[in-house]
Amino acid sequence: MARHRPRRGSLGFSPRSRSARPLPRIRSYAVGPKPPAIEGFAGFKVGMTHAFIVDYRKRSTTAGQEVAIPVTVVEVPPLRVAAARIYARGPYGARVVAEVWADGLKEELGRRIPTHPASPPEARAQFGTVAGDEVRVIVHTQPDLITGIPSKTPTLFEVRVSGEKFDERRAFALQRLGQEIPIQDLAKEGEFVDVIGVTKGFGFQGHTQRWGVKLQPRKNSKHRRMIGTLGPHNPSFVSYRIPQAGQQGYHRRTQLNMRVLRIVKDPKGDPITPAGGFPHYGEVRTSCVVLHGSLPGPAKRLLRFRTPIRSQVATVEKVDIRYLSTASKQGA
Repeated sequence: MARHRPRRGSLGFSPRSRSARPLPRIRSYAVGPKPPAIEGFAGFKVGMTHAFIVDYRKRSTTAGQEVAIPVTVVEVPPLRVAAARIYARGPYGARVVAEVWADGLKEELGRRIPTHPASPPEARAQFGTVAGDEVRVIVHTQPDLITGIPSKTPTLFEVRVSGEKFDERRAFALQRLGQEIPIQDLAKEGEFVDVIGVTKGFGFQGHTQRWGVKLQPRKNSKHRRMIGTLGPHNPSFVSYRIPQAGQQGYHRRTQLNMRVLRIVKDPKGDPITPAGGFPHYGEVRTSCVVLHGSLPGPAKRLLRFRTPIRSQVATVEKVDIRYLSTASKQGA
């Protein structure tokens, strides 16, 4: 009788291919009736620390008790709306039917795209009458406000505008044109967000490191850190289920339902930076969010936020944080 064991590594994440870009795309958004608002944001991963909170999970064995949890700090300087777009769906996908650009764009945006002139009043008037199916705003980050990352080139991406009525979404996009959007427009303390990011990259790795397969016996010829067989002669092809060497890390991953524990508006008045700064990042200078748990990617990695697509929590509860560690993370 053949021996059985659990397979090594989840096939749910296959193929384990390298991400095409460090900034992930958001492929889908939540559906349902909502007031007009943005459905996405972005921030720079700072690092991790720990906190003592009153356990808010009702089904937990420690519900209502003080517990220690790992938390991740993400610096979220406000986004600036550079343009707005209206999309119309057709048999060949969605296409842009109207677009307006704001005036007074930041000079740093010229590092990313050629200088774009502001749309004339006629274009804005036309934007307010064009019909479509989806409204999105083109926003960009403001890395010049922080010192944790070396690059001052903004990142440009689209964010969908939610709302039941199309006219309300279109008016919301026009109203926010050229303005800054804080993180509070996406989520409040105690609510959930989805986080999409690209994990740490480890390059090309072998069978054992990549899939955790068992080492061959000591007396095996030629290789120990290798699988025993690629499969039978017939059928004469290698199945994707066979663990093989290849790219490890630098994969696009989505973390669902990450709880926002705290939003720090002023790090100077409400210190969050540990003594000596966060390793590989430094000091938090603008607003930041504290999330329960770990997030993909190394420090300085840009993470995308999204309104929760699978959240089933009806009530919003503010988490009681008793202590947030600001002790040195330098090993001293």
